Amino acid sequence: MSLARPVRAGARVSLVPLIDVLFILLVYFMVTSVYLDLDMVPASPSGDAAATPPPAAGQGEAATTLLVRIDPAGQPVIRGQSFEMAGLEAALEGEMATRPGLEVVLLPSPHAPMQALASALDAIAGAGVTRSRVLRLEEAE
Repeated sequence: MSLARPVRAGARVSLVPLIDVLFILLVYFMVTSVYLDLDMVPASPSGDAAATPPPAAGQGEAATTLLVRIDPAGQPVIRGQSFEMAGLEAALEGEMATRPGLEVVLLPSPHAPMQALASALDAIAGAGVTRSRVLRLEEAE
């Protein structure tokens, strides 16, 4: 008498461990990747040269750049001289009177309060400055 052996079904490969491994890899690469900081305003954008108008005749060196730093205490500093936030607008108006094409570069300290940055931007706009930039320095780790 011959006994018929039942035919075994082929072994099934489960996809659950594969999905688990892919999920772990996805999380790993998301955590270890470096993201671009898109909130930063570049100091010298590549296409800005064509958009910037040349200085008017007679201005010559009048179109210069003025650096305004904000120290960790939140006080604006121009050429090493500290100002009160209320006096920043008047100081910038005086600079604009002597140099009409003035560009202001604002450099806040990483430890400066955010309100100081907002107040400085308001003072720059109130002084009539039309060309301004905000730079951000990141601390080295």
